Amino acid sequence: MDEDRLVDIESKLAHQDQMLADLNTALSDQQSQLIRLGALCESLVARLRSLADSSAAGDPADERPPHY
Repeated sequence: MDEDRLVDIESKLAHQDQMLADLNTALSDQQSQLIRLGALCESLVARLRSLADSSAAGDPADERPPHY
């Protein structure tokens, strides 16, 4: 009986180790994705600011033509 119990405990430990490795991989992937998304957001904010600055300067290329 003690042998079966020990095998059961070792089996559970092996499954927990595998699950921990899987969770670590998932967390690492999510962190990488968050870094990429943060950089993308920063570039979009910079682009919007530059568009706002150019429209505030009265760039004629961005103005709507008058309706006739």
